[in-house]
Amino acid sequence: MRIAVTGSTGLIGSALVRSLLADGHEVVRLVRHRSKTGPRPDGSTAIGWNPLLGEVERDGLTGVQAVVHLAGAGVGDRRWTDSYKREIRESRAYGTETLAVALAALKEPPQVLVSASAVGWYGQTGDRVIDEDSPAGDDFLAEVCREWEDAARPAERAGIRVVHPRTGMVLSAAGGAGGRLFPLFKLGLGGRLGNGRQYWSFISLHDEVAALRFLIDHDGLSGAFNLTAPNPATNAELTTALGRALRRPTPFPVPEAVLKAVLGELAVEVVGSHRVVPRRLLDAGFRFTHPDVYSAVLAAM
Repeated sequence: MRIAVTGSTGLIGSALVRSLLADGHEVVRLVRHRSKTGPRPDGSTAIGWNPLLGEVERDGLTGVQAVVHLAGAGVGDRRWTDSYKREIRESRAYGTETLAVALAALKEPPQVLVSASAVGWYGQTGDRVIDEDSPAGDDFLAEVCREWEDAARPAERAGIRVVHPRTGMVLSAAGGAGGRLFPLFKLGLGGRLGNGRQYWSFISLHDEVAALRFLIDHDGLSGAFNLTAPNPATNAELTTALGRALRRPTPFPVPEAVLKAVLGELAVEVVGSHRVVPRRLLDAGFRFTHPDVYSAVLAAM
């Protein structure tokens, strides 16, 4: 299968590309720097696009059967200034619209667009169990996720099957938000954040990639799918799992006031709670390799 991927150098994208190439698929990367276009040493090919200007090298998408759209500014990469919040929003909404319009205009559009979203769609939900039928939230990230998903509608109107994987925190020592925890815990500096009772809906990188490929391969699946392990963990439970796996103490809790002073508005997400379960994914027959927090932490190391 010929599959196009945006965000192919990120944590999830790079793992997905490796998995696809290993199984003999042809991968087309969409990259922003034209100097990086052309054949890659790993066997993939790169074409150019500029999501903010609405530009895509459409000829390079000829024959593509599936597209996985993962590009977007990292939510936890920087403090949330007004300008960075705008970048988070625009990188998702404009990028998705650019891609969806380009795909819809192809003479032979792909069968499926798997267009990323996040569990932030639900807002802060406390300890309530949340599935795909739950309503949207009303905070900043919920608004971003709604715009993100809505921006894919041109592809849907063109008859392309559109899937929105709403991903939780991906556990991997290689990077991402979860990856920032591992160095601290290895040094014995880890501890719960805030009161530790907030739920963090996590997923192992292995299961994230497997779920994305599952959504590509199953023709009858469309709409929103939560990509989170079936057993959400509290921050305290994740802290315990990390300390146990790394054989390090976890003596340094970080008070909520300190998090707010250091992180600003982003602290709301760190101490906020999302108890999200992957009901539609389980109902479709997907099986997790790492369904609990300890097995996911071990896989992340």
